[in-house]
Amino acid sequence: MPEPELTEFDILIVGGGVNGAGIARDAAGRGLRVLLVEQDDLANYTSSSSTKLIHGGLRYLEYYELRLVRESLIERERLLGMAPHIIWPLRFVLPQSQSPRPAWMVRAGLFLYDHLGGRKRLPGTATVDLSTDPMGQGLKDGGKAFLYSDCWVEDSRLTILNAMDAALRGADIRTRTRLTGAREEGGTWIATLADAQGTQQVRARMLVNAAGPWVDEVLRNLGRARNDAGVRLVKGSHIVVPRLFDGNHAFMLQNPDRRIVFAIPYERDYTLVGTTDQPWEGAPARADISDGETAYLCDTVNRYFTAQIGPADVVWSYAGIRPLYDDHAANASAVTRDYVLDLDDADGRAPLLSVFGGKITTYRKLAEHALQEMAGIFPKAGRAWTAGITLPGGELPGGDFDAFLAALTARHPGIPSDLLYRLARAYGTRADLLLGEAASVSALGRDFGGQLFRREVDYLVEHEWARTAEDILWRRSKLGLHVPAETAQALDEYLAAHVPPVAVRSPS
Repeated sequence: MPEPELTEFDILIVGGGVNGAGIARDAAGRGLRVLLVEQDDLANYTSSSSTKLIHGGLRYLEYYELRLVRESLIERERLLGMAPHIIWPLRFVLPQSQSPRPAWMVRAGLFLYDHLGGRKRLPGTATVDLSTDPMGQGLKDGGKAFLYSDCWVEDSRLTILNAMDAALRGADIRTRTRLTGAREEGGTWIATLADAQGTQQVRARMLVNAAGPWVDEVLRNLGRARNDAGVRLVKGSHIVVPRLFDGNHAFMLQNPDRRIVFAIPYERDYTLVGTTDQPWEGAPARADISDGETAYLCDTVNRYFTAQIGPADVVWSYAGIRPLYDDHAANASAVTRDYVLDLDDADGRAPLLSVFGGKITTYRKLAEHALQEMAGIFPKAGRAWTAGITLPGGELPGGDFDAFLAALTARHPGIPSDLLYRLARAYGTRADLLLGEAASVSALGRDFGGQLFRREVDYLVEHEWARTAEDILWRRSKLGLHVPAETAQALDEYLAAHVPPVAVRSPS
């Protein structure tokens, strides 16, 4: 019997983090046939373990990474317009009372930060006296401080929204699907994929290795390992503690070792503190914070704030492995956060593009550059298009979240205001799709605890590839900090009874 014909794609992307999802979105929007496979859940690792900032990287100026900072600052304003429901401005206080850097140096850096990227929407740098200003409440020492602006982002949701948009534009998104092998045939790839239902083979004209911490492992498995390019793994950890200060501003804290730590309002009742920079020497895996990292972050808080904390005060922690491009810097904090794209298509071999490094803020530009690298392989692909095009749910009139929330509240007066606010922040204009004609919470179905209702769970399964309680409570949301202890088990039991084992591949 003849061999069955293989499903054909232009691009097979390995890795469902923000870079892989961004490339899938850009490529699908240019008319290319795209398949993305992720071994676990979308944003399962690095892309859900960031400090949740869309920022230029003020500290990168110290390492003279002007190109990266400029690109990041330009992207910061673009992304704010693309997803105003999950990205919003955040004002940072930079105290000088314990700064290892002289004020003139900080001021010069902030001047560059204000002007390098053509800032238009965010407030510029200012100075404040923390001994008299309310922003100083909760600090041990007052005195002079600088104020500057960046943006907050729901990082895992940013990844998922890019995957959603890619799917809406025709991409095939397969979670919990692993690339187990691939061989070259006639200048194309024959790839073997495995999921809960078994294995299958597909043909792709090109393979994109966006596997994050696993990028080197994928290269080795494909027989394309390089000696002159590689990834350097650095672990960054965060702690979440009861709220340390009032107000919607955040702090950038300078330590005696010249590292910086952010303290950011988090989920109403908490403060997010991080990050650390620790070399990761083992194989890529899910990371946990160490006792030493916890102590370092607690010591930083205790150096600056009147509220004193210890490990017992940590209500949650998370750690992620950053797959940074190995520039051979001696200090993990100094390793470049820039990205490198390596296209291997010499001598007629099947094309392979590997992504090294990168940061959430530059994911869209990285994707655009990746498509530029592919231009010779797909000369008929469409032009660059993603700049300024909103992500699903981001179509808020005028980008005005408050006006959108007011209109949503008027359409659903019987739904509690705190629930509507959370849904508006998470889903933007798609909150109406989730709510439908619901006039009260009773129309939303079973309450799993903490105002997580069945209709939202079903929406996440149908449209966002959610398959477990962890997917829902910690990546699609941070409801894990708010729901009762029994919610996770109740969710997993419900999902086991109502959801097929493999995710819907192209949700609407």
